[in-house]
Amino acid sequence: MTKQLFKALAKINKFILPSFTKRQLDIAKASKIQLAIIGWRAYVTLRALD
Repeated sequence: MTKQLFKALAKINKFILPSFTKRQLDIAKASKIQLAIIGWRAYVTLRALD
């Protein structure tokens, strides 16, 4: 159940949230909001893959 939930969240994140790797964002210069988005996407992706 939870794995399916995180897979769905990962797909939603892909369409809604911006991809900072495509924009070549420097992590050292990222704002707090951008760091939060990066962390959230990483968390959801890791949970979907487990």
